[in-house]
Amino acid sequence: PLAALDRTRKQDILPWLEALRDRLQIPMLYVTHAMDEVARLADTLVLLEAGQVRACGPVAEVMLQHLSAGGDEAGALLEATVRGRDATWKLAEVVFDGGSLWLRDSPALEPGRRVRVRVLARDVSLALAAPAGTSIQNQLACTVESITPDAHPSQVLVQLRCDGASVLARVTARSAA
Repeated sequence: PLAALDRTRKQDILPWLEALRDRLQIPMLYVTHAMDEVARLADTLVLLEAGQVRACGPVAEVMLQHLSAGGDEAGALLEATVRGRDATWKLAEVVFDGGSLWLRDSPALEPGRRVRVRVLARDVSLALAAPAGTSIQNQLACTVESITPDAHPSQVLVQLRCDGASVLARVTARSAA
């Protein structure tokens, strides 16, 4: 329904769709190719390929397991709670099973509110020791669960376990080695 709209208009309409879904408490069928919309609206994801069901299940699980290879859309969906806001730096802190993250603040990020945070694999960096003297604000202690080839042979996808949460990182095969 939002395919022909620019990003600003989509951001205006998505909260209305969320509120409608929550208020009516009835199943909503939403067809899209936009993973940001899926992450924001869906609880269950049915992934179709060539008219056949490729995967079906909880949105975070399907996104992590079936949408990881290739493209810039690979990533993880985290269920989090807003812990607080930092008015000085215009940031909001969210907590989830694997730690906490600082996000750009917005009026919707009221403390106590449940939110979904989409972490794209291309935005995750790996380090063997805690980085110091870096601009990277969000640092999580994780364990490598698996390393799999990506769509291009120069890259791999690293699945990480951060306590109760899974995160993906896309790095070069050289970095992984």
